[in-house]
Amino acid sequence: MKFGLIRERKNPPDRRVVLSPTVCKKLLAEHPEAQLVVEPSPIRAFADSEYTEALVEVAFKMESCDVLLGVKEVPIEALLPHKKYFFFSHTIKKQPYNRSLLSAILEKNIELYDHEVITNSKGVRLVAFGRYAGIVGAYNGFRAYGLKHQCFDLPKAETLTDQQALIRALNGIELPNIKILLTGRGRVGNGSREMLDAMNLRRVNVGDYLTEDFNEPVYCQIDAGEYNKRKDGVRGNKPDFFANPQEYKSNFSRFSKVTDFYIAGHFYGQGAPYLFTREDAKDPDFKISVVADVSCDIDGPVATTIRPSTIAEPIYGYDPQTETETDYKNPGAVAVMAVDNLPCELPRDASVGFGEAFLKHVIPAFFDGDKEGILERSRMTQNGQLTKRYAYLQEYVDGD
Repeated sequence: MKFGLIRERKNPPDRRVVLSPTVCKKLLAEHPEAQLVVEPSPIRAFADSEYTEALVEVAFKMESCDVLLGVKEVPIEALLPHKKYFFFSHTIKKQPYNRSLLSAILEKNIELYDHEVITNSKGVRLVAFGRYAGIVGAYNGFRAYGLKHQCFDLPKAETLTDQQALIRALNGIELPNIKILLTGRGRVGNGSREMLDAMNLRRVNVGDYLTEDFNEPVYCQIDAGEYNKRKDGVRGNKPDFFANPQEYKSNFSRFSKVTDFYIAGHFYGQGAPYLFTREDAKDPDFKISVVADVSCDIDGPVATTIRPSTIAEPIYGYDPQTETETDYKNPGAVAVMAVDNLPCELPRDASVGFGEAFLKHVIPAFFDGDKEGILERSRMTQNGQLTKRYAYLQEYVDGD
C-alpha cells in the first residue's frame, strides 16, 4: 500500500497536514509493507527538508500512490481519477458550495473517505482538530477581551510557534476579577479548558459561580444539562436531552447575568434550544461583553455570532439593540471572535495531534482487513456511486 501526502491547494492556504514528519517515520517503522511519498509544498507547516530528514521521499509522484491524504477539499481540477482520497469534503450536511465537488468525485471514480465520519462502532469520532480549535479559540478570546477593554494586548496566535508559546503569552497578562464561562466538555471545550488551567485560573462550581463574588478571575465549565431545562419542570439529564431536545428550553440567562467573557465550545444538535437569542441579548441584565465562539454556528444558538470572522480580522462587534455589526470597541457592543478555521493558527501542533490519531486508528485498517470497520464506515463513494451509508446524498448530488 502506497500512501501519498498531498499538497493543500485550497484558498485561503491551509498549512496543516495529515502526517507530520515524525508520524511518517513511525508509520514506516510500524508498517514495513507501507510506502509513503510526500508531495512538495511551499506552504506546509513542516518544510520538505523535515520530511527528507525523517527519511521520507519528497517527490511529485502522487499518480503512483494508492491512497492520497489531505486536510481540506481538493480542487476539482486537481483530483486524480481512480484513487482513494482522505480529506474533509464538507458534503455530508449537503453543503451547497461543494455539490459539484462530490459530483466530480463520483465521475472520476474516486473512493472518498471523509475525516469527519471516521468513527468507532459507537459513532465516536476518532480523528479531529477540535482540541486545537478550543486551544486557539480560548487564546483568541482573551486577546479579544484585552483589546475590547484596552487592558492588555496579546500577539496574534498565528505569530506564535506552538501551544506553549500561547500559554507563555497568556501568563504574561493581568486579568481583572472577571467571570469566565465555558460551555462544552468535548474535544473543543476541554481544549479551551487546558488553556484556562495553564493560566492557573480558579475553577468554581455552578452554584458559587452564579451567586458568589470573587477577588480573582474565575471560570466555570458547563454542559448541556446545566444550560437547558425540561419545559415540563421534570428534572432532566444529558441522555434525555440528546434524545428529546425539543422537550427542553434554555436556562442560559442565569449565566449571562453574571458572565463577563464567554467561550462557546459546545456541540449544537439539530432541534436543541438556542443558548441565547437576539432578544435575550437585549436584556439589561445581559452582562457578557466578549464572546469567543469556537463552535461558530452562524445565526444559531449564540445570537451574537452573525458571521464567521477570519484569521486576518478575527474580531467584530455586535450591537444587541440594533442586531447589527458594529465596532467591537463601542460601548454596549459585544466583541465577537468567531474564526471558523482556528486550528490553522496552530498548524504544527494540530498536525502532530491529528496525525498520531490517524496513525493509531486509520492506518492499521489498511493492513488488518479493516477488522474494526473504520474504512467501511467512512467510505462515502465507491465504483462511481455513493455507498449505502451515504445514499441520502443522491438528491443533493443530482441538484434536487
